[in-house]
Amino acid sequence: MDERFTVMASAGSYLSEGGEHVRLPHRWTPGGVEVRSAFTGGHVLNLAVAACVLNDLYREAEAAGLELRGVRVRAEGGFDPSVWRSTGISYAVEIDSDEPPARLEALIAAVDEVAEIPRALRQGAAVTRSAG
Repeated sequence: MDERFTVMASAGSYLSEGGEHVRLPHRWTPGGVEVRSAFTGGHVLNLAVAACVLNDLYREAEAAGLELRGVRVRAEGGFDPSVWRSTGISYAVEIDSDEPPARLEALIAAVDEVAEIPRALRQGAAVTRSAG
């Protein structure tokens, strides 16, 4: 049985008022980033993907001269509880912008290639305990 862990990271025009979320400062957005997530290991792992994609969308948009009013990234993944192995993480992106859809799709595709956390997870990583 696959247990699912869903998170959302939002910025700009996708920020909400009220509700259960945490607002954190963000380099590219004056209102910060809103995080909706439970605090479990599965949620935090998926949040790392959502946060990285959101950050990189703003970074790459700035470099390309694209204006984004808002970004929302929803990430979801599961674990096989019999061995606590990830069954994979997927994410979906929403962008509020007047930029042409083809430019936004190209931005999303470019970020999918360069986003550091998804890239690291796709390669696999050793996790070890240190003495200190």
